[in-house]
Amino acid sequence: MSSDLLKTINSSEEIRRLDSRQLPQLAKELREFIIKIVATKEGHLGASLGVIELTIAIHYVFNTPEDLLIWDVGHQAYGHKILTGRREIFDTNRQLHGISGFPKREESEYDVFGVGHSSTSISAALGMAIASQLKGEYSKQHIAVIGDASIASGMAFEGLNHAGVTSTNLLVILNDNAIGIDPSVGALKQYLTNVKKGTQKQDNIFEALNFDYSGPIDGHNLPQLISELERLKTVKGPKFLHVITKKGKGLKQAEDNQVTYHAPGKFDAETGELVSKSSVKQPPKYQDVFGLTILELAKKNKLIIGITPAMPTGSSLKYMMEEIPDRAFDVGIAEQHAVTLAAGMVTQGYIPFCNIYSTFLQRAYDQVIHDVALQNLPVIFCLDRAGIVGQDGATHHGVFDLAYLRCIPNLIIFAPRNEVELRNMMYTSQLGKLKHPIVIRYPRGRGVTLDWKQPFNEIKIGTGIQLQTGDKIAILSIGTISRNCTEAIKLLPEPQIVSHYDMRFVKPLDETLLHTIFNSYETIVTVEEGCIKGGFGSSILEFASQYNYKNTVKLIGIPDEFIEHGLVEELQLDCQIDSQNIYKIILNFLK
Repeated sequence: MSSDLLKTINSSEEIRRLDSRQLPQLAKELREFIIKIVATKEGHLGASLGVIELTIAIHYVFNTPEDLLIWDVGHQAYGHKILTGRREIFDTNRQLHGISGFPKREESEYDVFGVGHSSTSISAALGMAIASQLKGEYSKQHIAVIGDASIASGMAFEGLNHAGVTSTNLLVILNDNAIGIDPSVGALKQYLTNVKKGTQKQDNIFEALNFDYSGPIDGHNLPQLISELERLKTVKGPKFLHVITKKGKGLKQAEDNQVTYHAPGKFDAETGELVSKSSVKQPPKYQDVFGLTILELAKKNKLIIGITPAMPTGSSLKYMMEEIPDRAFDVGIAEQHAVTLAAGMVTQGYIPFCNIYSTFLQRAYDQVIHDVALQNLPVIFCLDRAGIVGQDGATHHGVFDLAYLRCIPNLIIFAPRNEVELRNMMYTSQLGKLKHPIVIRYPRGRGVTLDWKQPFNEIKIGTGIQLQTGDKIAILSIGTISRNCTEAIKLLPEPQIVSHYDMRFVKPLDETLLHTIFNSYETIVTVEEGCIKGGFGSSILEFASQYNYKNTVKLIGIPDEFIEHGLVEELQLDCQIDSQNIYKIILNFLK
């Protein structure tokens, strides 16, 4: 067989022209191609390696893009992208101005629905299938590929529940590999395990929802996959195919260490070994400051609970789960449940730290309002990945939290500028004095402090601090973006004439400090790594309006648009919140 088969494929139509005996060779080349590119460019590895055969089989059997294929989340869609015209530019994956790491409608007609958050595929595919019925397109196929972790989410069940009472031409393919980013959890995971083992004696849950269920079948057996997909094309109404795959298939290290090789960073494409990191001591990741601090606090305070929706490794709650497993919970991809679970625990005297990525808390907005803030329950929300997160792009940037949370009554919002402040706010929150729910938001990546594990100090709620004194202009920053402000000020010819304040709290604002600032400086610049519309700067303008101040106020932050993917430094430059652009803005005011 030719070793260059993959180079001849630029569309699904060309896949369908192949003899089925050529498909294993195509799978081999596709797997090697992904490994080679991701080894040097980084990205999501294990998920795509696990669905190579399934990807080829779907495009081989179905008439894509006329038949509509939706990948849930999209971590696993690299093979799909490469086979549908993006092979030559795949090395730009997740790079600035390159292709997205997730399916994206603007990128290709094959990406029929944009994804990035889990559990949306069934609802989207059902919407398309109902639309096809209404248009009389009864032969069009609609395929949703969803993982065993994602299908446990509430939204997926809502989609299944609706689909089961329709006659739509919908095929749900369950890609069951027993892992999302971390191992899957919950009763449904145990049910699927029992189905695979053949020990499940109860009625099939998917048949009970009126789906035509088939499987489990081997997701790496191309002839079996093709045969079953061909059969399902002829079955009317909603269908459910249970496929068993191995995440990381084809790279031993990725198969053996599925959590690490979900997105492993750089590695050797030949051996699979990770590229060794620098031995130079570095500041910790903010997630580890959270994870190690909550463990330290929980050992002393028996009322502390840790909760995360499917991110024990990403949030570093894993440390507490390992040492105090009865008080640390991974609830699966269920952000709404995580929030209300925490609220329920507060009513019984416990102190839950609910750790959710900023972009995923958007999925539990009603629960934050209705179940927590309305009842004024002091849940401690730790929002990881706040601000610009980098190469995961628009679906993952945590740039809206300050704006969408600031309008909620009873909520306290705190943004530490460094690891010590994060640690101290966590300490403060669990002292038993908290009268309101609190949000502590911090970024992805490493901090700035080597000796971060310092003795705890209580932080007074609603207080800002002055980092530098000057007499010409005042810079007000919130969170870790203060570092860019500090660097910008140092570039000035006379840095000593600029005052810099770390406001720390977006809500409640330190009004005493703000009155001093507005009475001392004609020009005030606010800086945030969040959206300008409705964010921290907006709160300063509201304060000025309330007290009839006429000062010049300049807002610096994320513009009113969705920010694409790229390195954090590149995106900060694009948004003009890097130190050089802040420096230029300050300099213009000084002139």
